[in-house]
Amino acid sequence: MYLNCHTYYSMRYGTFSMPALCKLAKTNGISKVALTDINNTSGCLPFLKIAHEFDIQPAVGIDFRNGAEQQYVGIAKNNNGFRQLNEFLSARLHAKSKFEPQSPFLNDCYFIYPFEKIIQMGKIDFSENEFIGISIESLRKLKLSPYRSFHEKLVLLQTLSFRGKKDFNAHRLLRCIDNNTLLSKLPISEQGSPNHHPISASLLENEFLEFPHILKNTERLMRNCSVNFNFGKNRTNQNLQVAGKNKEEDVETLKTLCFKNLSKRYLNASEEIQKRVERELESIIGLGFVSYFLINLDIVRYAKSRNFPFIGRGSGANSIVAYIIGITNVDPIELDLYFERFINPERNSPPDFDIDFSWKDRDEITAYIFKKYEHTALIAAYVTFQKRAVIRELGKVFGLPKAEIDKLSSGYFRKEKIDEMGKLVLKYSYLIEGLPNYLSVHSSGIMIANTSVYDFAGTFLPPKGFPTIQIDMHAAEDVGIFKFDILSQRGLSKITDAIEIIKKNQPEAKIADIDDVAKFKTDPKINDLLKAGDCMGVFYVESPAMKGLLTKLQTDNYLGLVAASSIIRPGVSSSGMKDEYIKRHRFKKSKPEEFPQNYKGIHPVLYEIMPETYGIMVYQEDVLKVAHFFGGLTLGEADLLRRGMSGKKLPQGAMETIEKKFWENCLKKGHSEKLIEEIWYQISSFAGYAFPKGHSASYAVESYQSLYLKCYFPLEFMVAVLNNGGGFYRPETYIRELKRCGGKVRPPCINKSDHPTVIEGKEVFLGFGYLKELESKTIRRILENRQFFGAFKSLDDFIDRVPISLEQLTILLRIGAFRFTGLDKHHLLWKATFKLGNSKPKSDQALLFQAQHKDFVLPKFDFSLLTEIYDQFDLLGFSLHSHFKLLKNPLKPALSATDFSDYIGKNIQVYGELITLRKTRTSQNQYMYFGNFYDVNGNFFNTVHFPMVAKKYPIHAKGVFLCYGKLVNEFGHFSLIIDKIMREEISGDPRLEMVYK
Repeated sequence: MYLNCHTYYSMRYGTFSMPALCKLAKTNGISKVALTDINNTSGCLPFLKIAHEFDIQPAVGIDFRNGAEQQYVGIAKNNNGFRQLNEFLSARLHAKSKFEPQSPFLNDCYFIYPFEKIIQMGKIDFSENEFIGISIESLRKLKLSPYRSFHEKLVLLQTLSFRGKKDFNAHRLLRCIDNNTLLSKLPISEQGSPNHHPISASLLENEFLEFPHILKNTERLMRNCSVNFNFGKNRTNQNLQVAGKNKEEDVETLKTLCFKNLSKRYLNASEEIQKRVERELESIIGLGFVSYFLINLDIVRYAKSRNFPFIGRGSGANSIVAYIIGITNVDPIELDLYFERFINPERNSPPDFDIDFSWKDRDEITAYIFKKYEHTALIAAYVTFQKRAVIRELGKVFGLPKAEIDKLSSGYFRKEKIDEMGKLVLKYSYLIEGLPNYLSVHSSGIMIANTSVYDFAGTFLPPKGFPTIQIDMHAAEDVGIFKFDILSQRGLSKITDAIEIIKKNQPEAKIADIDDVAKFKTDPKINDLLKAGDCMGVFYVESPAMKGLLTKLQTDNYLGLVAASSIIRPGVSSSGMKDEYIKRHRFKKSKPEEFPQNYKGIHPVLYEIMPETYGIMVYQEDVLKVAHFFGGLTLGEADLLRRGMSGKKLPQGAMETIEKKFWENCLKKGHSEKLIEEIWYQISSFAGYAFPKGHSASYAVESYQSLYLKCYFPLEFMVAVLNNGGGFYRPETYIRELKRCGGKVRPPCINKSDHPTVIEGKEVFLGFGYLKELESKTIRRILENRQFFGAFKSLDDFIDRVPISLEQLTILLRIGAFRFTGLDKHHLLWKATFKLGNSKPKSDQALLFQAQHKDFVLPKFDFSLLTEIYDQFDLLGFSLHSHFKLLKNPLKPALSATDFSDYIGKNIQVYGELITLRKTRTSQNQYMYFGNFYDVNGNFFNTVHFPMVAKKYPIHAKGVFLCYGKLVNEFGHFSLIIDKIMREEISGDPRLEMVYK
């Protein structure tokens, strides 16, 4: 019997998995095992699930420790005891307090103190549930101890932490990482004993021959422990089952909402729509998912009450009920979305709603959920040790110099040149790699359970303060807890912020209802932006690759954008079908009367099933269509097939049954084996990467909202983009876009700027937040003083009103924040030095009398644009000026991107300022690049660097490059195939020249 076992969920202590624990026990003839990880119950549910596969009677509990010091081991008698242990553990973890030497009284738990702890405490009074743990090591001491007479209280406590010496060594390294110490300095008290390895049942019996009652007591204790859950196909839905008063009321509420709101979504609902609503309601009610819908609706309603924007997506977008009641804004009828992709009788898990909120609003939404629903927790994620990180950590543990650690972690070294210490680092990195390192929080998952979250695991408290359960989404789903996905993104706050900025900057402007997406979809000006790929700052469609695709497709409508959002993803793109889709799309657009009969390569069967996508599988729903119409599967079976091919867990034998039925049905329909095999291959190669059409449609709605703002209010929209962290590009790229749209971008100004960027008319003032070294307290003082006492009149006025150090004031002066004075910054820097050079910052106390300021006669200073640019690089991290201003030598004759249409197929040269460079691997596992540049006039152009060129002319930093190559045209999208690319020399920093002079 093993009563104190640690797996790798004893973070930075244990070294092996739950299956490995079961195998160890089985090998050593042990049939009763208690998993008791240190201050953690992450492994308990998986252990309970698999233990029976090894004919092991499982028990679960917790090894309560302060650091590495063991206090006692708690083992649950039953499910209630497991909950009690989790509650006790969580309370201490939340409070970050130590465990007291005396165990709590939990009536459905056993507590076992290690013998050494009992001696240390001098404990002689034991409750019914308390025991003394005896290991082989402590037997000698027991023989001479008065505790020998405590017959009924003695049990076996032989700790199991390591499989052998390698595990013990890895454990010591983990303890060093945890304690941030060298291996040579790791205290004995911070590590386990090398004797904590497996011991066979026969050896245990032999060691305890003199004390048979200890083994009998242990046997009795284990016999009384039974914690049970149902897993997998036998699981029960543990989510909150009732959203209102009772299930019957919930059903009526959902029905009423549907029929009340039907006319709002469909003015004249057809019989087909009404039948779809009835069919969906029947499935939702029959499968017991009513509360899931109502809870999601409640979350969305709260967001609406707070005017928080949101996007409802996930497979939930396939539901007309979700559309009608307002969880999503995607019309499944318009998009021909199958409900079975969302819910079907073959699926026993709740449907999937992903609800996106602004990054600014998500915490409040989360707080609302925790306040409204009693049994709530965030879901954890396990952060594992990654290879390079492990090597770095172990390098520090072994005391290697930084250069050696860098070499080992990079992977670029010859094994024969690595010394013994380096070889040890690499050896143990393989053992530790992949082990859980620490518990983090799932990016979006929240559980709302029907009973206490502590029925399933303990919780910890991450920095944001929401209790987080110690199991991940896979363990949660396995036991029947299905997460609610509450996500955040910056695209939504760009939209809401842009609207607020417009109202302030253009109070007379008429802003369309941002939810009137139907109007935006038919606006030719907005669709012209799509067609041209003019989407900088627009959610989901601003990357160079996406802009290029939109140009090639000449996308000018909503459905085209939905398709483009999926075509660019790996499933279609990597298979080569993206290019084929573009060809078919352009052929049909130019010769609709000849398509498809005169287009080679279209499979008539697939085209008949998917005419909208020209016979090409683009969406997950297309897998369902082909499996249903070609393979004769029900839509529920087709979705099960999709899930299986996507790597989802299915009941044992389910995939084999479906594949057999698919083939049988196809043969009955008269399809040839060759055709069946071809279609099956296409489904299987695509399904794993397929993107749901509902996701694309949801994203496309948000893209159209952003496109409306970019089309009619480009300056305000781009300011909102900057204030929300940008997107695909760096800030300087969005600043260039602001200028292209007619904005005049200024550095931070002491009288105009705020912490974020602001706009007045067409003048845009960068926010103080862009000044990397400017302290937040300085910004606060400036803004507060200006708000109460008005604009600053001069440098002297500023110094009198704002307590500031010379270092902080210098930052503001160097960036030109006092340019309103009409004096150049060099003049002002000297004045500031004279006035503040030997003084300390004043207090926040306002001056009763203003001191008379001395003025100084200073010489005239030379102004240099280069100095300005380098100052901006230092202070902002980028310059408001083009890199072309930095060039040392005059430009040679070269083309502009606007000339490209006259040089297709020819070799040209063009100067380009690098915007982005995307590195990717070819099918031969070689690297190549896709570049995006500005020409000298600020126009975009794209480059392709094939492997030979990428290797010969590597690009390591931004700058201006002279690009040589052949110009190609792909459906109106120009690319320069690079033959040679050379970085242009820039002028040196004139400030350094002044120092050396």
